[in-house]
Amino acid sequence: MSWEDLETEPSDVREVTQQREDLARLCLRVFGTEDGQKLLEWLRAMYVEVPIAVPGTDPSHAFFAEGQRNIVRDLEARINQARKL
Repeated sequence: MSWEDLETEPSDVREVTQQREDLARLCLRVFGTEDGQKLLEWLRAMYVEVPIAVPGTDPSHAFFAEGQRNIVRDLEARINQARKL
């Protein structure tokens, strides 16, 4: 599977479901290793377990930081989904 495969228009619901499951499995393979777990822990420490709004910073920073958090949370959700497949 390549990134291009993930970006193609699906022809039906089964194909969409299969693509989601494949992506979840890919996330589990990448982050399921010891090194992957270390990287995920670092991502969580850097982007999730930090304040998103810091006094004195531009309010738009909070929106940017929340986007970073969502990426890490999405990866974790996909990993958990793959474990249930």
